Amino acid sequence: MKKNIFLFSFLWPFVFANSCGRKKDLGETPQIIARGDTVIVEEGASVLEKIKETMVAEQDFNLELVTAGTVKAIPNLYAEIAPPFSGRVTKVYLKLGMKTQPGTPLFELVSPEFIEAQKIYFQAKSELESARLALKREQDLRAKGVGAERDLEEAETRYQVKEKEYQNALAGLKIFGVDVEKLVFGQPLVITSPIAGEVIDNEVVNGHYIRADDPPRAKVAELSRVWVVGMVKEKDIRFVHEQDSAEITVAAYPGKKFLGKVFHIDEVVDEDTRSIQVLVECDNHDHFLKPGMYASVKFKNPPIKAIFVPAKALLQNNEKSYLFLKIKDRIYVKRFVETGLSKDDMVLITHGLQPGETVISEGAFYLLEAQ
Repeated sequence: MKKNIFLFSFLWPFVFANSCGRKKDLGETPQIIARGDTVIVEEGASVLEKIKETMVAEQDFNLELVTAGTVKAIPNLYAEIAPPFSGRVTKVYLKLGMKTQPGTPLFELVSPEFIEAQKIYFQAKSELESARLALKREQDLRAKGVGAERDLEEAETRYQVKEKEYQNALAGLKIFGVDVEKLVFGQPLVITSPIAGEVIDNEVVNGHYIRADDPPRAKVAELSRVWVVGMVKEKDIRFVHEQDSAEITVAAYPGKKFLGKVFHIDEVVDEDTRSIQVLVECDNHDHFLKPGMYASVKFKNPPIKAIFVPAKALLQNNEKSYLFLKIKDRIYVKRFVETGLSKDDMVLITHGLQPGETVISEGAFYLLEAQ
């Protein structure tokens, strides 16, 4: 009898423990099972009540990207006027607002350097004519059989040298818009406008001495068209393309919108701002847009088909976005995606999802317990 009592006392803790273990198993909540990137939720799991699913569908989307910008004159339609030689201003034609064409006289300058350039030109022209006559004479003598071959060769060489010197002197004058056919030795240098436009800045004063290395004293620009320089963040540049439409607004004219098109997208990223310069060309016939003005630039693309998912559907892993894609009932797989802009708590998916696929739109983080 004592032996039986001892055996019962010895076995009782094990029976009790085993009984409790069975009760725990019977009341245990079904598990979430992870197999690599795949997550299986067992039937009846309470987590099923906490997650929501959404079928992915395409929708029309019109991208509008807004950034700050600055109005700038178009380089080919803008010229800073500085004389090529030092000298004293003897006559002034230009005034603010004056319309110009290529070759329109702006002011005259008496310059010793220009006089020297004229001297070199006329001397080169005279020597070339002398060399030409000498060559013709040797050619005639040779043709009659009385000239020496050596003399003819020397005449030809001299002519070639003098012609080269003349061309150099001629180019030195023509580059500054000098009409050599009307050039008179000692005449002043006439500074002309290189472009069509209007005078927007003028510091030229009659009688002043201007040095060749002085800063520009006048500016001519054609402002019926201007550039608006916008800075687009590196992550958003894929949404901007050449010839895309853009809408410009400036603080000076509230409510007024100026239309333009993307003219050029820089190939280099600004390392300080991680932005890329985008040039938008705008009509500016009324001259409302002034170079230097700050502007707001709204880039607009034609409507495209796009996929959006709720922001709550996305999770992060090492700066990469992913979500859970439903492949079967209660079976989900991790899918990495590329995202774009956010809009009304929805996020644009640029890569990684197809229409008709179903994702967990809310409560996806509950599945992380099994990861």
